[in-house]
Amino acid sequence: MNKSPNSGATTLDLCQPESGPSDAKRIWIVITAYQEAQTVGQVVCNSLPQSPYVIVVDDGSEDETAQRALEAGAHVVRHTFNLGQGAALQTGITFALSEGADLIVTMDADGQHDPSDIAYMVAELEAAGADVALGDRFSGRVIGITWRRRIILKCAWFLIRMTSGRAISDSQIGLRLFSADAAIKLSITQNRMAYASELINQITRLKLKIIEIPVSVTYTNYSIRKGQSGFNSINILIDLIVGRLVK
Repeated sequence: MNKSPNSGATTLDLCQPESGPSDAKRIWIVITAYQEAQTVGQVVCNSLPQSPYVIVVDDGSEDETAQRALEAGAHVVRHTFNLGQGAALQTGITFALSEGADLIVTMDADGQHDPSDIAYMVAELEAAGADVALGDRFSGRVIGITWRRRIILKCAWFLIRMTSGRAISDSQIGLRLFSADAAIKLSITQNRMAYASELINQITRLKLKIIEIPVSVTYTNYSIRKGQSGFNSINILIDLIVGRLVK
């Protein structure tokens, strides 16, 4: 993996970091990206008001994903090859911990998450004394979701309920919040989409306190075309099943 510093990058005019939701906490936002040049810059822009500490993990993209992220003001770590979202998340979390993160947010680069939800998630995590907060699109607001995606998410819910014993409403959500103490204990070994069930199983085994927070998720034509199509959703489900079989 190659680390690219953001010093000397041209920050977009509207991408100005602010203090974020909690000045006392060092919050790192980890954004995983693969071939997301079209959206990653704006996602970074929208994230900086929540925290000045934003890391984009470019998972072997062949487009200008890394350049767009740097221009928007993010730190960038690059995988030489595409390793999968689980591997990208582990890289980002490890980087954030090495930089002294107190809290770590993870989110996707396709623009479906609303970074303004982060402040509420942080407040709720701290109020509950929880270790992990998962976004929950189904108790929040979801726009543009396809019926195929709903079915796949419900199937994933059933699989994780059966294997972990925990009824997590939205286990596949990319918007998550971890305390540093929790993040240190977790280790993602499933490189691709099976990492989501792996995380829930580890959280359960470690007896970490987990809460779910209503969040907004917007499916656009871009995100559906890019990675939320029915075909890709079936691949995700297969990956989840295979991930359970090899555990």
